[in-house]
Amino acid sequence: MIPDLKTKLRGYVEAFNAEDTETYPQKIPNSGAYDYLAEQIPLLDCPDPVVEKTYYYRFWTLRKHWLDTPDGIILTEFQPPVSWAGPYNSINAAVGHHVREARWLKDPQRWLREYILFWLDRKGLTFDYSMWYAVTLEDYLRLHPDAAFEAECLDKLISLYGEWTERNLHPCGLFWSDDDKDAMECSISGPGIRPTLNSYMIGDAEAISRMAARQGRWEIARTFADRAKVLREKMDRLLWDGDFYKVIPCKRDGEFPAQTRPPVPPEEDVREQIGYIPWMFGIPSADRSAAFRHLTDERGFAAPFGITTAERRHPRFMFPHGHECLWNGPVWPFATAQTLTALARHLREHGEAAVTRDDYFRLLRQYAASHRLTRPDGTSVMWIDENMDPFTGEWTARKILKERSPGSDYERGKDYNHSSFCDLVLSGLLGIEGRDGRITADPIIPADWEYFCVTNLTEKDIAVVYDRTGERYGLGAGLHILG
Repeated sequence: MIPDLKTKLRGYVEAFNAEDTETYPQKIPNSGAYDYLAEQIPLLDCPDPVVEKTYYYRFWTLRKHWLDTPDGIILTEFQPPVSWAGPYNSINAAVGHHVREARWLKDPQRWLREYILFWLDRKGLTFDYSMWYAVTLEDYLRLHPDAAFEAECLDKLISLYGEWTERNLHPCGLFWSDDDKDAMECSISGPGIRPTLNSYMIGDAEAISRMAARQGRWEIARTFADRAKVLREKMDRLLWDGDFYKVIPCKRDGEFPAQTRPPVPPEEDVREQIGYIPWMFGIPSADRSAAFRHLTDERGFAAPFGITTAERRHPRFMFPHGHECLWNGPVWPFATAQTLTALARHLREHGEAAVTRDDYFRLLRQYAASHRLTRPDGTSVMWIDENMDPFTGEWTARKILKERSPGSDYERGKDYNHSSFCDLVLSGLLGIEGRDGRITADPIIPADWEYFCVTNLTEKDIAVVYDRTGERYGLGAGLHILG
């Protein structure tokens, strides 16, 4: 028999509420957290207590960020106001993470649609940071298929793509971006032709092509498929150095031969975690899988408290800088979520080449375990913040801000909504996804897992249940999709 997972949820919510100091309540305060989550989220039963607790914690923090505005309901990134935000404290940098995470909500009120349209209708600073809007819409539609909503959004996405091209296309034929406007400031490589925006533009071109084909708009489908093909070829030729996707540091209109990768100064020639973003969009061919060996190498990106944003072997790894938002080595949940999304896709498309399913789970569990803060009295509480020291597990920006100006500002990153986690469990680990209006499952769980169960999935109340022996849930041995 499937256990009463709402009782499990209530226990987690009561514990999270009890240890929380609620400083910026928005649309759904802590007092309403259980009622909201019990109706909205997929409920999880799994054998790993760290992953399970963090799963419920991240949905508990996500609901804190719903905000009513005159232009619709949105999700915030920071709860306290920050000076660089747009209208209503909105920031577009993590919209892709927001939607990929929140798409698992049943969302009968269609708040997430309002949020998507907020950006597509340019009610916020839609181009302030690099973003993958068309892929984000497809992610949503996989679980909530709606041809009319897709049609409503298609011309808006085409328009956004055109403006990105006007703003950021470099003479070499790829897209230029500032590391700060990739939301990755103070990186080792700096501004230039980066795997970030170029991957987003390839992914979005392919997504627009697919949407246009579904809508019977064949000329647009062909045009965007061709654009994606050209960008893929250019990115493989210029950003792949034979081992890894790397930045070409340059100025916005700086010229270099567009046929081959130019020489890069040693101080900027670096493997950075953004080199895995192309796999998030299914861009690399199977023969490039060896790049994943750096993910588990301590000279590469492996560290005690997470995946570093730059390779540890580089001489400028963690170079001194006074800014609190450093991408020169600290662990960022934003990047961890991108990398684990990419890794799950790689494992399903190319198999265990240079990295294994066990590696995915180990990195996911390490990420789950990092959701902690040790208080001055020595107690440990659940926590998500901005960036983390890869060797101590201390939240870096929080520490710097506290030392710089003791006061409330140092808690700006509390409950930071800048990444995904629940999606990495549901879609990544458990392999649950929507396809043609159906729920499918292709788990990459550890070999020693005897069971897992997810209920309350989508508006159809679907359950995905795995029971190795059939004894835990009484439904028979194996994997079952019910509903």
